[in-house]
Amino acid sequence: MGESIIRIQDVRKVYLIGKERVVAVGRISLDISKGEICCILGPSGSGKSTLLNIMAGLERPSRGKIVIGGTDVTRFSEKKWALFRQGNIGFVFQSYNLMPTMTAVENVALPLTFCGMNREKRTRMAVQMLKAVHLGSRLMHRPTQMSGGQQQRVGIARAFIAHPKIVFADEPTGNLDTKTSREVMELMVAMAKKYGETLVIVTHDPDIAKYADRILTIRDGRLLSDKPNHSVYGNKEEQAV
Repeated sequence: MGESIIRIQDVRKVYLIGKERVVAVGRISLDISKGEICCILGPSGSGKSTLLNIMAGLERPSRGKIVIGGTDVTRFSEKKWALFRQGNIGFVFQSYNLMPTMTAVENVALPLTFCGMNREKRTRMAVQMLKAVHLGSRLMHRPTQMSGGQQQRVGIARAFIAHPKIVFADEPTGNLDTKTSREVMELMVAMAKKYGETLVIVTHDPDIAKYADRILTIRDGRLLSDKPNHSVYGNKEEQAV
């Protein structure tokens, strides 16, 4: 295993629903290496998205420690987490989460706005990134003028534009057909490898997990297995099986 970029130690998340305590994540410890393509695989309700949200600072653990890039982020305030995410983390969402009134270029450039970059430079970078995800002819289109696959390509471009250390993808192909899912996974893994970034994918689909270098299987909030994987990335024959 290479240099650790994410380290979680004895992380537990418990929700109180009425008088009942529900354990969403139960005492998980693991390291994810810099540049690794890692998949968290599990059925609905297994705790996989909760674990991702904890790593991304969107939820706080009930106990345990989270270290990202050598920084202990466990007790960060909301404001400090927001600033940390701007400089270190990108997201790809199942429902795309694009701004409906913005064009593709404006959506992709949005993270650079928060970094204080001037409009001309961020627009130029957004155009380059959209061309890289094969959307050069859709620069001025709004989300309603694009297919689901095209919207997710915009989402991928937005996630990678600021070159974050880590990109979290939560069910990134959940709303896409099989062919488009493969195209999106190929593109996302290619971008991560090109920039040497860590990609953490959450999915319930074993076919999507095949694109990872490593598969963590979770059920009922517990880590059942942690196995290396021979990725199907770039291998058209294996993808078709």
